[in-house]
Amino acid sequence: MKQSLQLRLGQSLTMTPQLQQAIKLLQLSTLDLQAEVQELLESNPMLELAEGDEFPGEESEWTAGEGETVAAVATEPVAEEKKNGEAEMQMPEIPENLPVDSSWDDIYDFSTSSASSGDSDSGSYETQSAGGGETLQEHLLWQMQMTPFSKRDQTIAESIIDAISDDGYLASPLETIVEGLRGELPDLEFDEVEVVLRRIQAFDPVGVGARDLRECLLLQLRPFTESETCCDVHRRAWELVERHLELLGDRDYNQLIRSLGISKDELQEIVAFIQTLNPRPGSLINPAPAEYVIPDVIVYKEQGAWRVELNPEALPRLRINPVYANMIRRADNSTDNTFLKNNLQEARWFIKSLQSRNETLLKVATCIVERQQGFLEHGDEAMKALVLHDVAEAVGMHESTISRVTTQKYMHTPRGIFELKYFFSSHVSTADGGAASATAIRALIKKLIAAELPDKPLSDSKIADVLSEQGINVARRTVAKYREAMAIPPSNERKRLA
Repeated sequence: MKQSLQLRLGQSLTMTPQLQQAIKLLQLSTLDLQAEVQELLESNPMLELAEGDEFPGEESEWTAGEGETVAAVATEPVAEEKKNGEAEMQMPEIPENLPVDSSWDDIYDFSTSSASSGDSDSGSYETQSAGGGETLQEHLLWQMQMTPFSKRDQTIAESIIDAISDDGYLASPLETIVEGLRGELPDLEFDEVEVVLRRIQAFDPVGVGARDLRECLLLQLRPFTESETCCDVHRRAWELVERHLELLGDRDYNQLIRSLGISKDELQEIVAFIQTLNPRPGSLINPAPAEYVIPDVIVYKEQGAWRVELNPEALPRLRINPVYANMIRRADNSTDNTFLKNNLQEARWFIKSLQSRNETLLKVATCIVERQQGFLEHGDEAMKALVLHDVAEAVGMHESTISRVTTQKYMHTPRGIFELKYFFSSHVSTADGGAASATAIRALIKKLIAAELPDKPLSDSKIADVLSEQGINVARRTVAKYREAMAIPPSNERKRLA
C-alpha cells in the first residue's frame, strides 16, 4: 500500500480553554465560586476587586406583569477601562486576542480549593467551626479524667469509650472489649468491665453507653424514679419501658392499657413523658455541622408583578487593574511583558466567563419563575410539572447546560430558599387529560396525612383512592414512594392515641 498525504477541510467542536473555564464556572456553587475568585485574585495581578459602587458584573432583573411577557434585561457590564471618577491613567488599546506563548495550564489552575497561605490559623469560618467542636469521645474522656479511677479501671474505661458510637451507644459487645484487653490485662474479668461501664453510664449526656434502646431510656428515667418528686407517671413509664417497650414500638395501645391496668388518658400522659427522652443522647454533644446557603437569585413581588434579580452579595466584583495594564508594551517580547500579557488575557477570559455565568443563571431563573408563578402564589400544591427539556427549549440552550446551572444554585423566594432543582419534577396524568407534578402530589399526600385521625391513620391505598377522587391517577406504590421520600412512616407506625 502506497502512503500519501492528503489535506482535508472540516469543522469540529473543540473544547478550548475559554470554553472549559466557562463550563467550570457555570457549575460551581456560590461558595466554590468565591473560593475560585479569591485564588485567582492572589495569583493574577491584573485582577482586582471593584471598590465602592462599581460593579463590573451584571445588575439585571426581570419583571412579570399580569398578562404580559417581559424578557430579561441585562445592563451592559462596565468595561475594564472605566474611569474611577478621579484622574486615572488611561489604558492603551489592547487587542482582544493577545499572543499567548505559554500553555493554558501555566495560566489557569483547575483546582477549586484556595491556595494555602502557610498559616495554620488561616481558613474559612465554616471549616474552623465544623472541625473545632468537641467530640463525644473527648467529652467522655474529660469526665473520665475528672473521676477517681484506678490506673487499671482507667485503661478499661478508655477502651469502652473508644467503642461508643456518635449516637452514644456501645457499639461493641462487652465480651469483645474483654478479649481486646486480655493482652494488656491477662487476669481481667467480665464483671470488672461491666462495673466500669456502669460508672461511664453515669456520665453526661444521660443515657450514654447504653447497649440498646431499652437501656438508654431506662438510664434517662432513673433520675426521675430515684428523685423525691417521683410520681406515678414516672414509675409507670419505667415499667412500660422495662417490660412492654415492644408493644409501644408496635403502637398496640389497647394491649398496653390491659397490661398496665391503666386508663387511656393515663397511657397518653405516660407516652407523652417517654417521648421527651432522647433516643440518641450522643447527638447532644456532637451535633451535625451547620450548612450555609447563599441564594444566587432573589425573587419578590412588587406592585402585583414578580421580579427576578441576581443577588448582588453573591456576585464577585472584579475589574482589570489599570496600573498593571498600562505597563504592557505592544512590541516588547520580554519575559516580564509576556507575563503581563498572559495575565491580562486570563483576566479578560475570567471576567467574560463570569458575565456569561450570570446571564445564563438569570435566563434560567426567569424561565422557572414564569412557569412556577402558581407555586409562588399558592405553595407546593400549585407546582407545575417541569423538566429540563422545557427550560432548555425556552432559553435556547442544551439540557446539560440547564442541569449545570441549576445544580447547587439557590433561589430566595417569599416562601423560603429553594435549590433551582426543586422546581423540576416529573408529572402524573390527571383525569381531565392534564398533568400534576410530583411535588404537588407530595404536598397533597402530606396534607392528607396531617388531617387524618390519630387513631385511624390513612393507608397508602386509601390515600391513592382520595387522590383518584380529586382527578389524580396515582397507584398505591407511587404513594408509598412519595411518602418514604418525605420520611413519613407507614400507617401502622403513625397510629397515636386520640
